[in-house]
Amino acid sequence: MATYRVLVSDPISEKGVDALRSSPEISVDVNTGLKPDELLKIIGDYHGLVVRSETKVTPAVFAAAKNLKAIGRAGVGVDNIDRAAATDHGVVVMNTPSGNTISTAEHAFALMLSLARNIGQAHSSMIAGRWDRKTLQGVEMCGKRLAILGMGRIGTEFAKRAQAFGMIVVAYDPFLTAARAQSLKVELAESAAEALTGADVVTLHIPLTPETQHILNAERIALMNPGALVVNCARGGLVDEAAAKASIDDGHLGGIALDVYEVEPPPADFPLFSAKKAVFTPHLGASTAEAQENVGIEVAHQVKNFLTTGEIVNAVNMPNLDSRTLESVGPYLDLADSLGKLLSKIAPAQCDGIRVSYLGPVSELDTELITRKVLTGYLAAAHHEAQVNLINAPAIAKAHGINVSKSTAALATNCTELIEVSAIKGDEVCTVAGTFFGKSARIVHIAGHYVETNPTGRFLFVENDDRPGIVGTIGTSLGGASVNIANMALSRNKDKKTAVTVIEVDTEPPTELLEKLRSTAGILRVLSFEL
Repeated sequence: MATYRVLVSDPISEKGVDALRSSPEISVDVNTGLKPDELLKIIGDYHGLVVRSETKVTPAVFAAAKNLKAIGRAGVGVDNIDRAAATDHGVVVMNTPSGNTISTAEHAFALMLSLARNIGQAHSSMIAGRWDRKTLQGVEMCGKRLAILGMGRIGTEFAKRAQAFGMIVVAYDPFLTAARAQSLKVELAESAAEALTGADVVTLHIPLTPETQHILNAERIALMNPGALVVNCARGGLVDEAAAKASIDDGHLGGIALDVYEVEPPPADFPLFSAKKAVFTPHLGASTAEAQENVGIEVAHQVKNFLTTGEIVNAVNMPNLDSRTLESVGPYLDLADSLGKLLSKIAPAQCDGIRVSYLGPVSELDTELITRKVLTGYLAAAHHEAQVNLINAPAIAKAHGINVSKSTAALATNCTELIEVSAIKGDEVCTVAGTFFGKSARIVHIAGHYVETNPTGRFLFVENDDRPGIVGTIGTSLGGASVNIANMALSRNKDKKTAVTVIEVDTEPPTELLEKLRSTAGILRVLSFEL
């Protein structure tokens, strides 16, 4: 008799279902198209659940799923699964980020060519009985400058195809190293604006985050060459659709091809529908027989292996930690995460390597999980296909050409225990470090300055010339903006004649305040972030 029951509630390939059934320990029920109340009635009987995007796995579902141990998402996005509720109920959520790589890259490339050669408009005119050869003249891709924002798996595959067409490829990705860019034979840009300047074609392959929302706005569209084309098969919201429409109407942007939209499906009065040159598809990037078969088989093996062996692959919400390991390294994990996040805020972009050094009792533990936690904090802000976690962080770092190393040589310090994290770019090294005072975690070093501050909270980091009056100016400015100071740490570097102020604040400083501080004489750098 089978030990585990798995429900497949959305259609996946038959080969995927067969892969689940290949284990004698698992019985499988395929029951698609369930209404929410129907799912609630039966989910308590199952140990595993396989979904695509149709099934909504809500907190109510988790509350009813008394036996559920794992959810497998046949695809990348897990927006239909409440990950916080999954974690609260001890349910592992796994996705399949690589199964639709080729499918999405090919679809984006097809949209680019369709846009360049007016395929959609030509087809419509022929059906209407016209022969519009003169008005539908296209452009060649050979020799055109292509900007790729996001060089994960899909962006990399797009670049290969573009190079075969003779395009000049420039890429921007905050974690793509110079060495990796060289191996891919692409020009590396240090910012999105640099990549877009002078571009003839732009394709986006990045996640939608607060930082990337409307990354292609009016200002950046203006940097592109007149007549440039835009392709988005990544996430709706990356392109400011209103700005794109205005640019097309003004004659600057040559056209746009979209597979994803800020509102899906877009309404009948969607402004871009009336654009002079545009191609639209209904979120078809992963819709090929091969991609659906790949993700079906992949998710089946992930769920089967977790239930039968405990193996976790592509988990998006929780690591596989046994109680003994968690007891020994658990106190260090939150500090490691904060150090990684802090480093991502203050270190140069596109670093070549990350080095994690351990001093004292922590160095005697198995530090692999701590190192991975540093990586998750560092990488999480800009990962492209899936959420970064303890399982996939090393692979993501490797894919971006980031060399990860560990060491027991640390800063000269009075601390008996220290975790030090450094980002390395050429000869430049940026370091942060933390320790414990009793059971209280503290950050004690930031970029060459010895400080002492909390590892979590909302922070303002100010680097300035070491001269009188700066701290007073900062305090007065914060007070004038009604931003309350919860804690403040000061440090000076006499050799470099610089100082830093690390301020923990109760609320996020307004943009106007940050710009005012940045324009103040003697202030070199102002950063606002949350750890």
